[in-house]
Amino acid sequence: MNSHRDESGGEEDIAQQDEDLVAHHDAPEVLLHADEVVAGYVPEVNVLNGCSLELVNGELVGVIGPNGAGKSTLIKAMFGLIPVRAGSVAMRSVDITNASAHTLVARGIGYVPQRDNVFAGLTVEENLRMGTFLKPREYERRFAQVSELFGRLAERRNQRAGSMSGGERQMLAMGRTLMAEPEVLLLDEPSAGLSPAYQDQVFEQIQQINSTGVSIVMVEQNARRCLQICHRGYVLDQGRNAYTGTGDELIHDPKVIEYYLGTLAQVE
Repeated sequence: MNSHRDESGGEEDIAQQDEDLVAHHDAPEVLLHADEVVAGYVPEVNVLNGCSLELVNGELVGVIGPNGAGKSTLIKAMFGLIPVRAGSVAMRSVDITNASAHTLVARGIGYVPQRDNVFAGLTVEENLRMGTFLKPREYERRFAQVSELFGRLAERRNQRAGSMSGGERQMLAMGRTLMAEPEVLLLDEPSAGLSPAYQDQVFEQIQQINSTGVSIVMVEQNARRCLQICHRGYVLDQGRNAYTGTGDELIHDPKVIEYYLGTLAQVE
């Protein structure tokens, strides 16, 4: 299957009913579905203009695009941080549009913001305990599991988060969110501001998290690296879907390279 450009108003081919039933029966479970979402920060000014995204159980989905395309806005709208004015967001076909953050956490959705994502004045352990605020008795079990992914957090459990490096704080932010045992993890530009070495480490950790069964939507400015590790990708432009496809399809698509990735994304 090749990556495709999304054309608004275009007519879709209609499959025969029996083929639809077979496809529906065999289709993997859709965990999270944003459908034609319209959202923005200022009244009557939309950043998203009918943006859609699907996350299938077990997937790592990447969202890329130029600055101002609406990538972070989409993930914030999906987590109820900015109002959805039209369209919908569903978790396992249950409408969660504009639900509160604590409701979404209880439903199994975790969110790691780009900035201010740790409590700098608290220790590593205190930060991690915040991740189990809904189920405090689960702390020891979850700490043991998260420590398997992020051994450094266990080593530095008494260190103040504010004294950690940028890469370590990102590790802590993901670890704290994982303490709630989410099914879905929403990551907003996890490599932003990190050195190339720490960026590689963070991307490896994201793949490790996904390998444990956590489904992930990752918004990322490092488009080439994002597409290298994601199962499927979405390219946003001006608040709309521009291209969709597998990560491999998008990273080799001449138009995606020309308009969104540049020559650095050309892979042998």
